[in-house]
Parts: sequence; structure tokens; C-alpha cells
Amino acid sequence: MARKSRDKGGSAAANIISLYHSVASRFDRDRCKTLMEGFCLREIAARIRDKDDVLDLGCGSGEPIARFFIEACCRVTGVDAARAMIEMCHTRFPDGGWIQADMRSLTLRNRFDAIIAWDSFFHLTADDQRRMFPVFHDHIARQGLLLFTSGHRAGTAIGDMFGHPLFHASLDSEVYESLLARYGFQVLLHRVEDPECGDHTVWLAQDTSV
Repeated sequence: MARKSRDKGGSAAANIISLYHSVASRFDRDRCKTLMEGFCLREIAARIRDKDDVLDLGCGSGEPIARFFIEACCRVTGVDAARAMIEMCHTRFPDGGWIQADMRSLTLRNRFDAIIAWDSFFHLTADDQRRMFPVFHDHIARQGLLLFTSGHRAGTAIGDMFGHPLFHASLDSEVYESLLARYGFQVLLHRVEDPECGDHTVWLAQDTSV
């Protein structure tokens, strides 16, 4: 994500799945596996129990996030739209639950104690991000946790991944807060460009069902 612009990036947004499929091996090789996101993951781990169900949306190759929760004795379901990513997950963690699917149209029969959308949700267009909140709602268990990354203000940005344009979008913080509240989530943590999380803007929210 080194190079950014204000390009609306329609073609880059449409090609995001095929891009990740085509660069899967290089992405896995270069993906930081030292848990830059460890602070946020530990926040979740402290609030859930062994054998709880975790849904990793945009799981990539399964490392480091899915591995973190597998090693924490959680039952992990990983979803990614890129077939090559899911194939790596099957090879790396053959006992895991790996599903090739587009998160925007996800309809699983299970509800999850934690849903993670780290560096995946923000590749969706602004309209698709709004439409994800009913998906989160339909897959969260009572008092379950939702973690996702966003931009720090509304707009689009085009990064670079191995010479290909990489689409990102964000809503304003007030919009995320409104959507979370509408679908029954309470914000527990919101950090903007947090150095403890690799300078990511992170949201941790909890379902308010009782």
C-alpha cells in the first residue's frame, strides 16, 4: 500500500479478487507474520474462550491471524474469495474450515463468537462496506466481537501490490459508528492509525444482544 491517490479506482475495485488470486504466493511470502496486529488479536483472545468459533473474513493464506486463533484453541472458519489463498490454507491447516466465497454474499449457517475482517473489508467499495453490516449481524453470536480495519476518513485510495493497482475505500468514522449501532454493535475500541497495530485504523465492537 505504498502508493496512494484519490483515484476512484473502479477497475481496481472490480479486479481485487483476481489480483489476490494471481499474486497469492508472493503475497504470502511478503505478508508480515510477526503479529503487527497482535494487540487487537489479544484483545479478542482475552474476551473469548477455548473452542469458541472465529470467522476470519479475507483470511488470505491463513497466517498470521488464523494461525493465532488456531493456536489459541479456537475453531476457525476462514473465508476468502481468492481460490489460491484458500488452497494454501487447506495445505497449511488441513483440519481447518476453509471456504472460497465472497464476503459480500456470505450466508453461513453458523454464528461466530468473533468475526475478523483485517485488511480485507477496506478493499470493498463504500457501498459494499455499508452492505456488509447486515452480513456481520447475521453471522455474529450473542455478545460476539467484530474487528475490522478501515481508513481514517472517507474516500478512496489506490495502493500498489507487485506493480498492480490495489483498491481501498473508507467511510467516515461517524458513518461506521452509525452502522454499528444500527446493527446492534457497541464500539469497544477505535484507534486511528495506531502504531501498536502497524499504523492501522482499527475498530473493535461487540454485539449487544442479551
